Amino acid sequence: MIRWQNLWRFIPLFGLMMLLLTGCGDQTISALKPRGPVARDQLFLMKLSFGIMLLVVVVVFVLYLYVLVRFRKKKGDKDIIPKQVEGSHTLEIIWTVIPIILLLILAVPTVQYTFKLLEDHRDNKEALHVKVTAHAFWWQFEYPELGIATAQDLVIPTNKKIAFELTASDVKHSFWVPSLGGKMDTNPGNTNVYYLQADEVDVFKGKCAELCGASHSLMDFKVKSMDQADFDQWVAKMKTPASVPADAQKGEQIFKDNCLSCHAVNAQGLGAGPNLNGFASRELVAGILPHNDESLKQWISDPQSVKPGNKMPQVGLKDDQINDVIKYLNSLKLK
Repeated sequence: MIRWQNLWRFIPLFGLMMLLLTGCGDQTISALKPRGPVARDQLFLMKLSFGIMLLVVVVVFVLYLYVLVRFRKKKGDKDIIPKQVEGSHTLEIIWTVIPIILLLILAVPTVQYTFKLLEDHRDNKEALHVKVTAHAFWWQFEYPELGIATAQDLVIPTNKKIAFELTASDVKHSFWVPSLGGKMDTNPGNTNVYYLQADEVDVFKGKCAELCGASHSLMDFKVKSMDQADFDQWVAKMKTPASVPADAQKGEQIFKDNCLSCHAVNAQGLGAGPNLNGFASRELVAGILPHNDESLKQWISDPQSVKPGNKMPQVGLKDDQINDVIKYLNSLKLK
């Protein structure tokens, strides 16, 4: 019993820890720090709903405290039952009308923004059309009008609507870039549409927001926003075939014999695995590991140890073959 009674001493410690933890995080993965118009509209709705709830809580507590103080029993008072107000039509109208008004204040902009943010911009010539396909546990990005495809790194121009067409190849996933806007489900056999837009040049973190399997928490991706000129250069580089140096050609052949059936290395190729065009220019391996030879060796030799449940088979290459493949992959740079 004494032990439980002493727990109150930890309350200040818990409060301090909570205060410190509120400072942790990443501004490129926070819905509370919007970096685009969609995210700002959604933050406005969050603030509006929070403000209404806070107003209701404050009013209820003020009335509660007023009643406690105003009608408390004072010393010398007799046991008198206060005047009963049950059946007061005035009060009933007041506490019925006020919630209706508050709901309307919240519902009108919510419905308005819902229809606005779910507009289909795929036919908008001013927007960039991107097809997103979620796999276990990686992301595929296609640019139909530009004739290119990539994986894990979504590259977009700033100050331009990005019209998304979202689906999944296996199970239900959910596409979410917190700094740019809310999540949207990706369902097998079904297509969802919405749009996002980035205001500034930066790299934003994306997540899968739907429990989809053993490596759900590792199903990350990045969104790189660029100026339009830089984006155009990136597109041109993606369409330019990589030149393989002589010392990497042995690894290229091993890759073709063992990996090419799943992994494309050209601008438009799609397969069971991620498109590796420009792979050497990516910052991460498998979306989560730092891009270095050690990470590549770990991923190629035993992919299940990195992302349990993923569909990449254990090819069974020898160490020298893996090293040759790594040398080839490191040559796939965007020139």
